[in-house]
Amino acid sequence: MSTHTPPTAKKVPTERTHHGDTVIDEYAWLADKEDPDTVAYLEAENAYLKAQTAHLSDVQAQVFQEIKGRVQETDLSVPSRKGAWWYFTRTEEGKQYAISCRVPATGDTPPEIRPAEVLENEQVLLDGNELAGDSEFFSMGTSSVSPDGTMLAYSTDFKGAERFTLRFKDLRTGEILDDEITDIFYGGAWSADGSTFFYTRVDDAWRPYQVYRHRLGTQDDVLVYEESDERFWVGIGLTRSERYLVLGAGSKITSEVRLLDATTPDGEFQLVRPRKTGVEYGLEHAGEFFYVLHNENAENFELATAPLAAPGEWTALVAHRDDTRLLEIDAFAEHAVIHFRREGLTGLRILPYGPAADPRNLAGDGAYEIPFPEPLYDVGPAGNPEFTTTRLRLGYTSMVTPPSVYDYELATRELILLKRKPVLGGYDPEDYEQVREWATAEDGTRVPVSLVKRKDTATPAPTVLYGYGSYESSIDPSFSVPRLSLLDRGFVFAVAHVRGGGEMGRRWYEEGKLTRKRNSFTDFVAAARHLRAAGWSSRVVARGGSAGGLLMGAVTNLAPEEFAGVVAEVPFVDALNTILDPSLPLTVIEWDEWGDPLHNPEVYAYMKGYTPYENVDGRDYPPILAITSLNDTRVLYHEPAKWVARLRATANGGPFLLKTEMGAGHGGRSGRYDAWREEAFALSWIIERGTEEGTA
Repeated sequence: MSTHTPPTAKKVPTERTHHGDTVIDEYAWLADKEDPDTVAYLEAENAYLKAQTAHLSDVQAQVFQEIKGRVQETDLSVPSRKGAWWYFTRTEEGKQYAISCRVPATGDTPPEIRPAEVLENEQVLLDGNELAGDSEFFSMGTSSVSPDGTMLAYSTDFKGAERFTLRFKDLRTGEILDDEITDIFYGGAWSADGSTFFYTRVDDAWRPYQVYRHRLGTQDDVLVYEESDERFWVGIGLTRSERYLVLGAGSKITSEVRLLDATTPDGEFQLVRPRKTGVEYGLEHAGEFFYVLHNENAENFELATAPLAAPGEWTALVAHRDDTRLLEIDAFAEHAVIHFRREGLTGLRILPYGPAADPRNLAGDGAYEIPFPEPLYDVGPAGNPEFTTTRLRLGYTSMVTPPSVYDYELATRELILLKRKPVLGGYDPEDYEQVREWATAEDGTRVPVSLVKRKDTATPAPTVLYGYGSYESSIDPSFSVPRLSLLDRGFVFAVAHVRGGGEMGRRWYEEGKLTRKRNSFTDFVAAARHLRAAGWSSRVVARGGSAGGLLMGAVTNLAPEEFAGVVAEVPFVDALNTILDPSLPLTVIEWDEWGDPLHNPEVYAYMKGYTPYENVDGRDYPPILAITSLNDTRVLYHEPAKWVARLRATANGGPFLLKTEMGAGHGGRSGRYDAWREEAFALSWIIERGTEEGTA
């Protein structure tokens, strides 16, 4: 097949019948990764894409050099204090992966950051470059130091399938123990004495459903919990105080927690409160009591307290507010921090205990919020492993301010800048501006849109509009080095904070899921139209990934004329077929998010009405670039492969391009240089779509 001729996928009619509705799927055969025809088709698509984008090679190389030239390749993170050590990571020029290190703590002040120099008494915990070797893909899952600082648990994945191998390193000798555990999931937790490590396993549907106890030096690990409800997944952690192990089971809408004294790892986990459909809760140990963050009769969550002896007995502390979504509670020995969201922005509220006060009574006059000056920003606690501290470490960024690390001194209420991510090449934030716009959706709802551009960019200008809109995940205003390559070429970059995300609170999420999912799509289209009507945009290129890829496919079906191009990364575009199949990874878990079309005919009809693959028609579609990975376990590669095949066979317009990473997972290429090259490729395609002549 000529690389200048689009591949034509064969049609093998496969019948699907549900609720009396029969559908013929001509491309279902692409789901068989072991079929040589599948691999041949994906490789043909890659060859076609390479030929169709060969003329972009110079721009791609230029953008890659711009990204690389703006990054301080040899760098050091701000050290975080934990026990007798300062922990940090360093990167080195020419190396793909980070190196985890530590140095002994001799005081409360972090060691001076000297990126190009090895610090005195520096100890390397893990060198990702050595671990990766010559592997095409490499990912770290767990990296956890025991409470006494002597042992390290770490896990690795060399395929992108998110099934990790767990190993242990004695940090006193550098020895890798013989203990090795395969097919585990992310995360894990140590017992207080560092003798035992708890980890999770996944089932055939990639659902973490079991928690095991491993005692170092032994082989017979003990199953301590198994979740039988297919809607729930499990996780395990250690409180900041290192007093309790916390075993959580949760679905998309319900949670259940069990506790175990971390000094008795062989004990039985005790249930806090039995699960109640629709009620989510989590615990934080605060010394003589627990904080409990929950949503029982509190849509945007309420903060309560509970005694150690009866963690299921909750007393309200910070009441529910319609305008403020409580996100997290971080407890320390002398203060607590509430991470919240209000009007599309994150914030931090301090609860100081005071020397003689009962901390449970200080939610009112003693509490205060930390102010920040920019109109758009994202802030949150970062790197606070110590339970006893007089400072709060926080991370801050905006669309013009690079990621910054501060210490907040509680006694003086002073923000102390420890580090701002260097942006080389003469970047000046004063050359850029960020703005919050509000689009009006078709039902009258005001939808926030965050945008950034160079101050000297004349509008209307080509615009990249990004969106996600699922799982209550928020796309907060943040900085991006690669984005500068767009802004400096006269682009506007905007984020549509559509319903289904969490930017405006829990209700914002509820109004963009299940049988209200269509709101996510119409919000995005409204944002695109608003940017054009308000004079910001000339040509709009849409971009989104994963569930945001579903958004891309849906809005392309709804309003293809609005977009000059669409980038859909690991896109969830065959959603109905996937959610109908409970044998596929994570499907049953997803029913709380999308609905259950297998058993509910109304959900089936609703999803069939918006799923991108089901609704491709013969209209003129914009150029589309779909990017996927063969080993993705979250959105399987065949979804975009089928979508592109149907677009090419059914729709007009295009071109429709498919790029498949043959050795990666959901996150794409793993090394930082590889990731920069992939981003440079996507940006070169976007630049062409945004700047070529046309009416879109």
